Amino acid sequence: MNYAEGTVVGKRYRLDQPIGRGRAGIVWLAFDTMLHRTVAAKRLYVDPTLAGEAAEPARRTALLEARQATRVVHAGAIAVYDAVQYEDDVWAVMEYVPCRNMADFLAEHGELSPQQAAYLGHRLGAALATAHAIGVTHGAVEPGNVLLCDDGGVKLTDIGLSQPPADPAYRAPELARGVEPSPASDGFSLGAMLFAAVEGVPPFGEDGTGTPVVPRRCGALTGTLLKLLRDDPDLRPTMQDTVQSLRAVTKGREEGLVPPTAPALPTVVLPRVITVPPPPPPAAPAPAGSMRPWLLAGGGVVLVVLVVVLVLVL
Repeated sequence: MNYAEGTVVGKRYRLDQPIGRGRAGIVWLAFDTMLHRTVAAKRLYVDPTLAGEAAEPARRTALLEARQATRVVHAGAIAVYDAVQYEDDVWAVMEYVPCRNMADFLAEHGELSPQQAAYLGHRLGAALATAHAIGVTHGAVEPGNVLLCDDGGVKLTDIGLSQPPADPAYRAPELARGVEPSPASDGFSLGAMLFAAVEGVPPFGEDGTGTPVVPRRCGALTGTLLKLLRDDPDLRPTMQDTVQSLRAVTKGREEGLVPPTAPALPTVVLPRVITVPPPPPPAAPAPAGSMRPWLLAGGGVVLVVLVVVLVLVL
């Protein structure tokens, strides 16, 4: 059904103007006449091959999923406020944020650095972890569903909402075999999307079935992405672990990443620490229990020597 500006769906949401079109349909800028606020209204996807009574179960499923999506509350996720059925269509009423999607941004500006992608990934991963904790999966984590907000924020949209099959470039292999979306498949899609954002091409080609692309620009991000892109979903890290790894990359650390060509690291035996008492004349002792080698104060770095230790290296 085609809708005209001014149509009121769900007896309260006035459609003002279309503001975007995705694979699932048109998104409208709308106005909530009850709460007097601007919202986004999206007509949810129902398989177009279904008609009449055959489409009714799909509509019920879409409505149920949208109502479950209202439970996902996270700063990195577009909030779903309401779900309504109007005539033969199901609508999700969502938070409106001035933004552009990641697909358009990458097409215009090119690739991200590993640190930029890690920042984006850990924000999106945290939103996904929140959804997974209450039993909601996304099923189509891809650049078109990532919003780069005008205020500098990053948000994932359509968590838990009915939509067409995921873009094969970012779809987990088990989904192509007919398995239902899971937290592990969301992890694969997140990894594939971040890989493409840095390398410029998806990890297995545009159709998701090509020869694996060798990462050349991912740097400190490589280890985390290769774990997410494992074929076996049981071997992929949890979203919580992924978020920790991505956050570490944003801070310049490489957690759990050893290049394949690196020599084996030697076994490290923790030394025994002996505290040497201060010599006379008495001096003010260093504060006990502090482990910080330096303190930041007044914009300068003050080096504080705490303890003199004798280290025995075995």
